[in-house]
Amino acid sequence: MRDLKQTGFTDRLTAQQEAKKALLARFKPKPAAPDPEFEKLAIKRAAEKEALRQQHELAKAEVRRQKAEQEAARLEAARLAEEESEAERRGARKERKALTKAEQKAARDARYAARKARTR
Repeated sequence: MRDLKQTGFTDRLTAQQEAKKALLARFKPKPAAPDPEFEKLAIKRAAEKEALRQQHELAKAEVRRQKAEQEAARLEAARLAEEESEAERRGARKERKALTKAEQKAARDARYAARKARTR
């Protein structure tokens, strides 16, 4: 094989080493140039995250409000039921008292009539 370039063994070795260095240099990480839009995107993402957090807070507050309303309605219903049962008990007690007063009056009248009957 003829040597057209008239290169020696050492020239070929250096050329091989340079080619190998160039090949390895392609795989080395290159310094990253910062994206000029990075700051704007970071601010935009932060604003979106904040908006989403506020929406979640509003949703949680709405759920808490609904639960509080339901609890208040339940307590009001329980209070009304208690008042109704209390009124029912009072009515029954008044009725019993009125009945016993009527029975007492009837017994008193019967004693009075018996006394009158004895004296005659």
